[in-house]
Amino acid sequence: MSGDSDCTRTSPSAGSPSDNEFLPDRPKYVCSLSPDLVTKAREELQEKPEWRLRDVQALRDMVCKDYPSLGTCLDDAFLLRFLRARKFDYDRALQLLVNYHTCRRSWPEVFNNLKPSAIKPVLESGFVTVLPHLDPEGRHVVCIRPDRWTPSNYPITENIRAIYLTLEKLIQSEETQVNGIVILADYKGVSLSKASHFGPFVAKKVIGILQDGFPIRIKAVNIINEPRIFKGIFAIIKPFLKEKIANRFFLHGCDLNSLHQNIPPVILPEEYGGTSGKLDISAWNELLLASEEDFLHDFSQLVLPCDSSPHDMLVSGDADEKQCDDSLRGMKPQLYYCY
Repeated sequence: MSGDSDCTRTSPSAGSPSDNEFLPDRPKYVCSLSPDLVTKAREELQEKPEWRLRDVQALRDMVCKDYPSLGTCLDDAFLLRFLRARKFDYDRALQLLVNYHTCRRSWPEVFNNLKPSAIKPVLESGFVTVLPHLDPEGRHVVCIRPDRWTPSNYPITENIRAIYLTLEKLIQSEETQVNGIVILADYKGVSLSKASHFGPFVAKKVIGILQDGFPIRIKAVNIINEPRIFKGIFAIIKPFLKEKIANRFFLHGCDLNSLHQNIPPVILPEEYGGTSGKLDISAWNELLLASEEDFLHDFSQLVLPCDSSPHDMLVSGDADEKQCDDSLRGMKPQLYYCY
């Protein structure tokens, strides 16, 4: 369904649950949060259950008024992701929603034909997976292992597609929307040649999505087994990081005790000094691949408007690419120096 048709059916912002009665083909939202998470959402995200549907309707009205051709899904549950990610600040939630679509439309190499079966080789390599157990804060741990990628097999954009679909699957859970996620990145064996694929252009795109273009709360990024070359990689990444996110990076080197202060051994696999057995990627792969039809349905609601024009986009591809190419030439000496 297109954004235009949704907007024409949207009722005025009366702010009551009865608004949904005017939208017979829109799923009715039912909260799945536990009482403890309802309290956490109220305290940390400014989410008030008694005002929740009013807030969603307010965001929906803003989309229909300011971006009638956005081509977005306007279901309660979908819009609620963006409100939670921006602590129910309407303006910031709207900007995040617009950025979400802008990012998808400005990088076709990543977002065209985006479905689990299309990135099956990445999943089978073990480049990205999700640990089976939650941390003490109720957060999923996304495990990324760049050493599992062979550049001659497929481009780096395939890895980004796999990470994006992983996040899309995780954010379907209301618990994840409230608790956020933790990232564990193992840089063991990352060489200079492999690091060179992650230049400023790719870095800026990826960080732009994670910081400003996707409704997920990244609470910590734990880096383990980083070689000296990582200093060069981080030099590329850091200029694009907001201070709040930069402060959530933890570099542990080969010190597993340091890692265990952030992620308890009880939920970690043996490879990282944990007690939960060998790292098994099959369960997450099966779950993601089994969600193919759900993704096809969800993404079919994100329609690219026919009248979209380059000036509507927040990211100018040509300008960014030129700027980042210039930056890359300056960064390469740093990579070689660190290596």
